[in-house]
Amino acid sequence: MKKLSTLAVMAVMALQLNAQTTTTLPAPDKSLKMTLMEALAGRKSNREYAQEPVSDVHLATLLWAATGVNRPDSKKLTAPSAINAQDIRVYVCRQDGAYLYNPSGNTLEKVSSQDLRTALAGRQTAVATAPMFLLLVSDQEKFGENAGEHTQLMGAVDAGYISQNIYLACTALGLHTVRVQRWSRNR
Repeated sequence: MKKLSTLAVMAVMALQLNAQTTTTLPAPDKSLKMTLMEALAGRKSNREYAQEPVSDVHLATLLWAATGVNRPDSKKLTAPSAINAQDIRVYVCRQDGAYLYNPSGNTLEKVSSQDLRTALAGRQTAVATAPMFLLLVSDQEKFGENAGEHTQLMGAVDAGYISQNIYLACTALGLHTVRVQRWSRNR
């Protein structure tokens, strides 16, 4: 089987990083022809990957599938979220640093120049050199006091919705992916 890029997805973890620069992404490719049933049939975890970076168009497409704005008039995103908190922030972590995705502007804001991939891979050392990680961070404060003790669970569920969108987009784009679970309580 042809080796393709791996996208390792991290869920509900927090980083404290300082902003530096902003880059506008190209428009996502919304013309993919794979049907939903084909994507579901082909969806799987795979730890084989090439070292080539993911193209900017593929990256923009993956980020739009994750948390892109699909209803601009109401600023609603492609994935649901508990009580419409829109709590998940997506960070792109590559060799050249970490970037925060801004769905409304389709931009990446550089927040660190460090290569965080090895730290994010944890015990799954086989994916530590993947060209890119998408780190999903739940901003628990977005739930307000309405969620009570359930904020972490709600954030994990929201990360699950987004992870599935990423898996299906990777399948449609011909990319390999694997979800890596890491938890951090930032309270």
